[in-house]
Amino acid sequence: MIKILFICHGNICRSPMAEFVLKKMTAERGIAGEFHIESAATSSEELGNPVYPPARKKLAENGISCEGKRARRLTKRDYEDFDFLIGMDEENRYNMRRMTGGDPDGKVSCLMDYCERPREVADPWYTRDFEATWRDVCEGCEAFLGYLGFIK
Repeated sequence: MIKILFICHGNICRSPMAEFVLKKMTAERGIAGEFHIESAATSSEELGNPVYPPARKKLAENGISCEGKRARRLTKRDYEDFDFLIGMDEENRYNMRRMTGGDPDGKVSCLMDYCERPREVADPWYTRDFEATWRDVCEGCEAFLGYLGFIK
């Protein structure tokens, strides 16, 4: 089983979008059983809060429910438990390494690193552009599945 943890600042916008998009993509391909997918935050600001309403709306517009998801914080133990820790931007990557004690096994990356045009996933909390975040998350998740060999 491939264990993936998506990480962003608060775990209410980008990382839960990636979590539920990848869950849907793997389910549609009949490979969901080969994955364990979660998401977490690098900050404690939103702990216990549900997915931010505009992010939840964008998921729902695309037939994806995130019901029951609550923000949680990345732990040092997550580094041991997951195969991939995938952040949304360079600040996330820096904080992920700091919080987990480094990256000796090379598990830490950013989602858009897997794309032909690497870049950061802009935080829609600030940009208010949930559509752009949606497009980036979908592109990144598709590219990640390609990286794993599930898409040719």
